[in-house]
Amino acid sequence: MSKTPDFLAQGHDPQDPNPWLASYLDNSTPLPDHVKQAWLVDSSSGSRQYLLPFLRPLARAMIILIQIVKTFIPRRWQQSALLHRILVWGLKRFVSPEANWLILRHFHLGAQILAFIGRNSPAPIETSPLEPLCIEDLRDHLFVKHDINLYNFVIRLNQALRDAGLEMHAPERLDFSMLREPPLALEGMPRGKTNVLDLQSAIELFTPLYQLLLTDNDFWRAANSLQLDETIGIYAAQLLRAPEHLILVNNKHPLVPLSTLRAGHRLVLHGLSSEMLHSLLMEKKREQEEADQEAAP
Repeated sequence: MSKTPDFLAQGHDPQDPNPWLASYLDNSTPLPDHVKQAWLVDSSSGSRQYLLPFLRPLARAMIILIQIVKTFIPRRWQQSALLHRILVWGLKRFVSPEANWLILRHFHLGAQILAFIGRNSPAPIETSPLEPLCIEDLRDHLFVKHDINLYNFVIRLNQALRDAGLEMHAPERLDFSMLREPPLALEGMPRGKTNVLDLQSAIELFTPLYQLLLTDNDFWRAANSLQLDETIGIYAAQLLRAPEHLILVNNKHPLVPLSTLRAGHRLVLHGLSSEMLHSLLMEKKREQEEADQEAAP
């Protein structure tokens, strides 16, 4: 078992309140305690505090440099297999257990959220879930497939709605059956002496590599997919009849593409938004199950 985080073990000192403890105890946003704890352990790490401020400007400078270099490379040149081998190698050897766990969770949460929307839509569609059980599973081009899945989902969903002459609205009863806690154990993540890199630093480092080894089209598609957070948030809000939860979405507007320079930071916001939306859906599922139990004879 993981040790108790410092911000929980030390308790509260009114003369020197711990900002991480305040964030952990705050329940204004939907996030399970075990996820919030892992997120804050990663965010309060020495890597995040001391390394990220140096890595971020270097990574963004690399994005600009690579963009210049790629003007001399054939447009269709790409090395997706090499990219994913390097990512898997880096995750297993250098990234913290909490960050690896959150990355693997993200694939499961995204698959469940899309399945929830697809099944409860007035024009239901099937989805193509990506649910890696270990870091090695990511080798099968899963980072690229994740972005492609999202665009294909939006296109197929709206084609189905248009063909049926319908608009997104809440059904009489929501189907939450696809929602569950991902079968991933934090204790099973790599814990070597070099597994210290926090989530944000890892993403900032991997983003230029992503740009270098994929085509410009693939990289821009991946970066712009982050702005579909608002789109997915709107679909979920329409099904839940809860538009107020859109305030949790930070990546917007989907019709205004942003520069790729801040893709790393926006990817972190994308991951957090997914965690919060999944937590909200799980809460609604529990409420429905409790109501069913009370109504049972």
